[in-house]
Amino acid sequence: MSFDLPIQPPERITGLVNGTASLGGGIDLPVFYPATGAQIATLTEDDETAVARAVEAARAAFDKGPWPGLSTAKRIEALEACRETILANVDELARLECAATGLVLKELRARHMVRAAYNFRFFAEYISQSAGQSYTQTEGYLTTVTREPVGVAALIAPWNAPVALATMKIAAALAFGNTAVLKPSEQTPMALARLVELLQEVLPEGVLNIVNGRGAVTGAALVAHPGVDLVSFTGGTETGRAIMSSAGRNLVPCTMELGGKSANIIFASADQDRALDGALQGIFSNNGQQCLAGSRVLVERKVFDDFVGRFRERAAKVRVGDPLADDTEVGPLASLAHMNRVLGFVDKAREDGGQLLVGGTRREDLGEGYFISPTAVLAHSNADRCAQDEIFGPFATFIPFDTADEAVAIANDTAFGLVSYVWSDHLPTVMATTPSLRSGVVWVNTPMMRELRAPFGGYKTSGVGREGGASCEAFYTEEKTTTIPTAPPALRRFGA
Repeated sequence: MSFDLPIQPPERITGLVNGTASLGGGIDLPVFYPATGAQIATLTEDDETAVARAVEAARAAFDKGPWPGLSTAKRIEALEACRETILANVDELARLECAATGLVLKELRARHMVRAAYNFRFFAEYISQSAGQSYTQTEGYLTTVTREPVGVAALIAPWNAPVALATMKIAAALAFGNTAVLKPSEQTPMALARLVELLQEVLPEGVLNIVNGRGAVTGAALVAHPGVDLVSFTGGTETGRAIMSSAGRNLVPCTMELGGKSANIIFASADQDRALDGALQGIFSNNGQQCLAGSRVLVERKVFDDFVGRFRERAAKVRVGDPLADDTEVGPLASLAHMNRVLGFVDKAREDGGQLLVGGTRREDLGEGYFISPTAVLAHSNADRCAQDEIFGPFATFIPFDTADEAVAIANDTAFGLVSYVWSDHLPTVMATTPSLRSGVVWVNTPMMRELRAPFGGYKTSGVGREGGASCEAFYTEEKTTTIPTAPPALRRFGA
């Protein structure tokens, strides 16, 4: 079976520095369409020299350009112009994103691109309400606290939702007066390359630049560059460790949104129909490739068999196929290597004493693309690899529990701590459970949602720092305390 391309992509994708295509200097990297496995574009990797040019452009724009000193009103205008640019190009950006990621096109149009545009609106609204602080409690003095931009931000975006997640970083960094160098994943560079090109028309020169390439080459050069003042990364935990180690040598602060192995706790007191819908959405949306997926489904034993049976029945009916089709619910995984890794956990589950419940195979009837059947396994215990390792695909692991305390213990028994889900219509159960969950976010009786005013990030190896309104303000600004005497103070006259 063959599927049409969502869009004819550019033959070659390059970085963009001061509005001009980067010379790269590195090797050529292939970009594939996950629905067919065919190469559709070539990416020019930016080497250390090319990265240095991008950082120097951002440095010059920060040190000598107008952006950091713009009035709040002017910066709001620019952020709103970025938003309008995205909304005017939703279809093109969504199709480019689909071509590199294999995500379902209708979801990209309706959710990802709308969220990307809203990221700029949100931070425009946020800075419109920002205020400084002043203190007069110490007699004879006025002390003010103001916030100033930090400098050049290195923004490293993931491959699973490139535009939606990268624009959170871009909008925040720019809103507070920083300049930026963006590095997308080498697997999914096309939509972000086009977005940065479009935004050149509404931003001053050098404020936003983009470099492309592998993390070990381009990303490493970017993080280590002495002209970078802060780093924001979303991606895998091991890569996050390497980035923090490198940035730490220059004492550069970092925020890290890393991996997850989130527990989706289903109590018998939950509305079972809604909990079932939420569990399916929590693991199969975005092709299952999201750090906040409810990948460990913990179900109270008294309803376990019924819930799992209904889940299996529904999972077997999930429509897998062409990401351009309106009725497709799950598209292909992002790459051949990733597909093989996800499927490899079926054998690991069996080796650990688990049982395959549904799926677990490649959809060879759909051609050479990276399609798999939505998958679920019954774990032998929470110590199984499928219950501890982040699989990052449409792959759920089921575990029964008997008491709320046991559910919390299982949920917390992981190296990760990004998100937890709790499903119960019994308020005392909810109130007793949520404070004990070791995760940065808890969602009750709802699948994933994002309140941008609230902090988002994880405990343990799921991250360092937070994203969100006040959290981003704290990260992307420096606090300055200025003290002025209200009358000439008495001075000690040394040596008089």
